[in-house]
Order: sequence, then C-alpha cells, then structure tokens
Amino acid sequence: MQKKDMRRVLIASLVGSSIEWFDYFLYGTVAALVFNTMFFVSEDPSIGLILAYASFALAFFIRPLGGVIFSHIGDRIGRKKTLVLTLSLMGIATFGMGLLPTYYTIGIWAPIMLITLRLVQALGIGGEWGGAMLLAVEYAPKEQRGFFGSVPQMGVTIGMVLGTLSISIMTLLPEEAFMSWGWRVPFLLSALLVVFGLWIRNGIAETPSFKEVQAKGTIPKIPVVDTFKYHWREVLIAVGAKVVETAPFYIFGTFVVSYATKNVGQKCSWPSWSQQSLQRFSYRSWGNYPIKSGGNRFMSSEPLQWDCLHSRISGC
Repeated sequence: MQKKDMRRVLIASLVGSSIEWFDYFLYGTVAALVFNTMFFVSEDPSIGLILAYASFALAFFIRPLGGVIFSHIGDRIGRKKTLVLTLSLMGIATFGMGLLPTYYTIGIWAPIMLITLRLVQALGIGGEWGGAMLLAVEYAPKEQRGFFGSVPQMGVTIGMVLGTLSISIMTLLPEEAFMSWGWRVPFLLSALLVVFGLWIRNGIAETPSFKEVQAKGTIPKIPVVDTFKYHWREVLIAVGAKVVETAPFYIFGTFVVSYATKNVGQKCSWPSWSQQSLQRFSYRSWGNYPIKSGGNRFMSSEPLQWDCLHSRISGC
C-alpha cells in the first residue's frame, strides 16, 4: 500500500473517532450544566443532577450491545460500510439533541426524547470505537500494528478537548443566553463535522483482511458466537483490564465539571479543560509507545498500567 493511502486510512479512523467521541462527551459536559435543570426538572437540584448523570450512565449498558450488533454487521458487509453507519447514527442523534424542546415546553416528553437519542448515540459509539481501531490495524503493516491501532484511540481525548472547548466558548455568553440557546450550538455544529467525517470515510477502500476473507467465502454466519466460543478468555481479560482504567476516567471527566462549578466555585470550563488536556497528552504518549518498542506490543501491559496510574493521579 502507498504511504498516501495509509495516511488517508489513519486520518479516516482518527477523524471519525474524534467526531464520535466529541458527540459522546459533549453530552456529559452539558448534563452537568444544562440537562439537570432544563430537562430533568426537580425541586431538589441534587435529584436533577443525579437523573442527568443517570441518563449519561445508561449509555454504558447499551454500548456493549452496539458493539455486538455492529461487529456482526462489520463482519458480514464490511468495515467501511459499518463505520459510515455508526458515524451517521451518532450525527443524527447529536444534531437531534440540539433541536429538542425542554421540559418547560413539552413536559415529561423532553427527558424521554433526550434519553432515546442518548441510547442511539450509545449504539453508534459501541460500534465505532472498536471498528475504527480494526480499520486501522487491518490496514497496518505487520511491524506497525501497535502504532496504527493507537491512532483512533487518540480520537477519544481529541473529542473530549473539542467538546470542552466548544462549551467553553459558549459559556462566554450571558448565562440566560447560554441556558436558552447557547448550549445547543455545539450539538448543531457537530453535523458539519459528521459530513466531513463521512466524506473522508467514503474515500477509502475496504480493508485487505476483509477482502481476503470475503474472497475465500469464509465469513462466519454469526461472528459473535465464534468469538465467545473460541476466544472467551481473551474477551474477559480485555473487559477486566479496560474497566479499571475506564471507570475513573469517566468519573473525572464528567462529575468533576459539576463538582468544580457547584462546590469549588471554579468557572465551568477550566477544571475539565485542564484535566482533558493532560489526558490528551498522556494518550498521545502511550499511543507512541508501541512503535518505539517494536510496534507489535499493541495494548501491552506497561502502557495500560501507566494509563491507570495517570487516571488516579489526575483525579487527586
């Protein structure tokens, strides 16, 4: 494969992943600032905040389902088409959130519609993250799989930074304007990013690995069954390893916004911005680690251990 084509594949996996996570994390930030008072209305502000975060947490139960569904689709019709579908789902759901009327306009239907769109987001991201990584790795030369696989992972923190930056800019508005329409702007503008991401992804071909399997006619009828039948130990190990790093990451990345603004008195954008900037730097560092250590130590234990340690330090 030519370097130009490789570069386009990496850009496609990174851009799509960044846009998906921008949409995903944008919800977490706005949940702490807007949704708790405009959608989950309660006499006790703490109850409204809990309900807003509960709607954020619901997505974590749907993401595995999205992973199962889109892994099956990806193994049947191809990686490229599946990733176009996941990005489209995320874009429609996020844009729809920006158009939703609040509780004060349509009552209980406001949080119901918001949660529904959030679940659609979760389905999309469930297929996106693993799909983008698979796209990059299946295009990668054998000696550079670790590096190629680290590129879409950078989209997580790039998405966080973009989401925080967009909300930070909108908080410069008067509070009344921000609560009325300012918070909607990043959700609506995300449609432009999605269109750009779809354009990039439509310009790449299907992965060589999938083409080979397709040509041999060895595509399994129900891929997820084969995965759990022959690789169940690896699946359980990967899930356990990821939980210990992911749980504190999301706590520090979402709850800290509410805690800092309500309890510490910080401006709403600063604590999250500084933490996410540090997180982005860390992921870039760990992402470059595999290529420096031979390129084949993809998701090796050392970078994962350092990442877990950083997650705890950044929360102190």
